[in-house]
Amino acid sequence: MVRASCVGLMLLAALAGCRVIEREGANPLPENTAPLAYSDMVNRARGQASSALDAFYVDAWLDLEQAAQRLEQTARLLPKTTQIPEAFKSKVETESDLLRKDATKLLEAAHAKNAPQANEAMQRINQRVRELRAQEKVDEKK
Repeated sequence: MVRASCVGLMLLAALAGCRVIEREGANPLPENTAPLAYSDMVNRARGQASSALDAFYVDAWLDLEQAAQRLEQTARLLPKTTQIPEAFKSKVETESDLLRKDATKLLEAAHAKNAPQANEAMQRINQRVRELRAQEKVDEKK
């Protein structure tokens, strides 16, 4: 009985350890959804960029394509967000357009399984997402 209990506990611990961590933005948004807050969309883009990097690392090209498609959607919806910080209002459209173009390049590279091009696109994407962070920009002004 004790052995059965120990085996059961170990199995339960193993299952708990194997749970999938879901990142922000793992699923596409409905196209006709109400606008989200700017900070939520930037966090979504950050999660999607992280998912893309994880997929690239293990050569999961289909997962990388899906992450690129979700990131492209997030970039397209970013100018429509609410609560855009004043520091970003004048440039959010331009920056989101550049992010959208980089996501499209990532999608093309993933489809072609072109690791160097995918790597370059992800570097630009991560830099753009970093530049879009609102909180850090506010903190720098203090």
